Amino acid sequence: MALLLVAAAPLVAKPTAARAAIPTAITVDGDADGRVFDGVGAISGGGGNSRLLADYPEPQRSRILDYLFKPGYGAALQILKVEIGGDTNSTDGAEPSHEHTRGAVDCDRGYEWWLMAQAKARNPGIKLYGLAWGAPGWIGGGHFWSQDMIDYLVSWLGCAKSHGLTVDYLGGWNERGYDKAWYEKLHATMAADGYPTKVVGADSDWGVADAMAADPAFAGSVDVVGAHYPCGYMSAMTSCSTTPAALASGKPLWASENGSEDFDTGGAPIARALNRGYLDAKFTAFINWPLVAAVYQNLPYNTMGLVTASQPWSGAYRVGRSTWAVAHTTQFTRPGWSYVDPAGGYLGGSRANGSYVTYRSPDRRAWSTVLETLDATAAQPVTFKVTGGLPGGTLHVWSSDLSSPSQRDYLVHSADLTPGGGVYALTLQPGHVYTVTTTTGQGAGTAVSPARSRLALPYRDSFDTTPVGGEARYLADMNGSFEAVPCGGGRHGTCVRQMAPTAPIAWDSPSDPYATAGDLSWSDYTVSVDTMLEQAGSAELLGRVGLQHGFDPADIDAYRLVLGADGGWSLLRGSASGTVTTLANGSVKAPGTGTWHTLALTFAGGSVTAAVDGVRLASVTDTAYGSGQVGIGTSGYVGAQFDNLGVTPGAAADLSGTYRLVSRNSGQVLDAKGAGTADGTPVIQWPDNGGANQEWRLTATGDGYYTLTGVGSGKALDVPDHTTVAGTQLDLRTPDGTTAQQWLVVPARDGYYTVESRDTAELADVDGAATTQGASVIQWPADGGTNQQWQLVKVS
Repeated sequence: MALLLVAAAPLVAKPTAARAAIPTAITVDGDADGRVFDGVGAISGGGGNSRLLADYPEPQRSRILDYLFKPGYGAALQILKVEIGGDTNSTDGAEPSHEHTRGAVDCDRGYEWWLMAQAKARNPGIKLYGLAWGAPGWIGGGHFWSQDMIDYLVSWLGCAKSHGLTVDYLGGWNERGYDKAWYEKLHATMAADGYPTKVVGADSDWGVADAMAADPAFAGSVDVVGAHYPCGYMSAMTSCSTTPAALASGKPLWASENGSEDFDTGGAPIARALNRGYLDAKFTAFINWPLVAAVYQNLPYNTMGLVTASQPWSGAYRVGRSTWAVAHTTQFTRPGWSYVDPAGGYLGGSRANGSYVTYRSPDRRAWSTVLETLDATAAQPVTFKVTGGLPGGTLHVWSSDLSSPSQRDYLVHSADLTPGGGVYALTLQPGHVYTVTTTTGQGAGTAVSPARSRLALPYRDSFDTTPVGGEARYLADMNGSFEAVPCGGGRHGTCVRQMAPTAPIAWDSPSDPYATAGDLSWSDYTVSVDTMLEQAGSAELLGRVGLQHGFDPADIDAYRLVLGADGGWSLLRGSASGTVTTLANGSVKAPGTGTWHTLALTFAGGSVTAAVDGVRLASVTDTAYGSGQVGIGTSGYVGAQFDNLGVTPGAAADLSGTYRLVSRNSGQVLDAKGAGTADGTPVIQWPDNGGANQEWRLTATGDGYYTLTGVGSGKALDVPDHTTVAGTQLDLRTPDGTTAQQWLVVPARDGYYTVESRDTAELADVDGAATTQGASVIQWPADGGTNQQWQLVKVS
């Protein structure tokens, strides 16, 4: 992950006048030159973005993996890049190190080994690539560019070997530049130790190529030049760029991290970049960040990737258009094929019409052309002529309408082409991606996700079923490393221990260690945990954990009960804006070290109560946060154990009844536009006029969700066509009982609620935080804005 956190807007093409189509003649010549294609991949890491995938039940977990890696099914990825864990947050969480302390190597920690094995099982030809975002603090006395770090990376390669995995590529330090002498030592060390792994430099920008041009020894230590976001960051990716030094280096040029796009709306930008990266800058690999958004929804970038998977307890997942954009290249090519340069360009000579690139196999027995018309305003006629020993005959055509919200319109086998007078003719429609190919065996997976559901309470984890060295189910490390160990302090069974003994070499802003778990919709509950400090410091229990700010894991909405070994305690309210407020504090008999104690937080509406060992410490009134997850942590990098994490529900509120929903941002109410009663009537905000079109009947579905039925229309609040596209306007539809008409109504803050779609996990949102009457109410990922908060004013 790179650069700054900004809000991702839906990529909606502005209406323009239709352009006259100019026919494009493509000659696919097997004798033509082109660079060797290295593949299309994605990144597991740069934040624990694959963490929850490991906890998914079968068969859903295997289906998600199939959509990512299985040839002829989904994204069919050709490169898997993984984070080399360093016990430090690197965007959406932390991954555990294989060597928390010098010399104590454990090759079974974390989930990346499992993920790489699963990818290899589905596609034995997939290439593996490792990169560090941070490192344990013992390395180099806190200095990354050190011999310690080289040894650390080589020991990680040894772990991979012990798992039967060969790592094809290895980088240095994600987006932190380069040290020339260090790269030279790394390259020489791997060669001396017999590793065939190629070095990628420098997973930052193109400046490394200038340094290579001036230093032959350095150039000799870098096998691949990789830059991040050379097609733009969180953009339409209409063009890509490199430098003269990079082009002249003689090395493969990679977009070694690109993307940072929503799993759905990112399809079009990714499709552009896959073609235009080569046309504009000769990139021979494109690696998307991230692979999957298997993270909790309170974290930044929680919809970015090829698939989203945030509910392991329900097995629910979503496959986005980004998957199919990638599939148009990966299912029809292989690494080692060559680009056919004359058979690539811009349709009609204009990038506004779209682009095309062609690949051929080394033996010239197969070829494929990928074309995109994502910015075209008119149909684009193309012809193909095949020469230079490449096969002709029947050509197969596959297409995806990326303007459609329906999975039925992605990776569709269209009518085959046959030549007329040695020429094949095809008309391309706007907003599409096409592949014309001689290959067979492609397809779009048909597995369907189950519906989302709430994680049921009561919830309890004794950690006794977690393997020693493993990560507890649903518990996601945000910073530090929480690992299962045999319990200490005279207790039997398995406990979770904070393992990082010193602050790591961080990639992003530092924070104390903590890990979170559970459902963001939990509201009134008691959370408790047993804890034992192994050294002076403090243990923490977190409740109503909500939004985390960008690259700073210390900035998070949460209530925290902190207990020190000296008996000092504090009840704190943290925030995503970085402020920490002390709600109460005091002292109890010093628990010291080596003894077990129970921390508890109870939430009931605006009441927050803290207790230690069953004795109430304080009860305060605070309405800042109305719901959220639970968590454990430590103040500072100290050893502490945790056991018996439990959450018991309070009295469940039944919101059934008739309400007006008032926007906190504008003071206007949720309104059926024009008092409409027809299916498809848009939902907007409008000043309160007492109309029945502004009254909504909430009816419980029996599993924690509600339907919202317009009193004036009898129609239900609905996500049109089950679309997952952020920014889609909500509307009214005849009640049908589907998940598109089921909503979580969850306390947010200060007595306001959020209204979350069961179908898409997105919130009812006043578009653009507008205060104007008539502004659209859309679905949008949670961002903590007041335009996503609604007051429920009861009518009856």
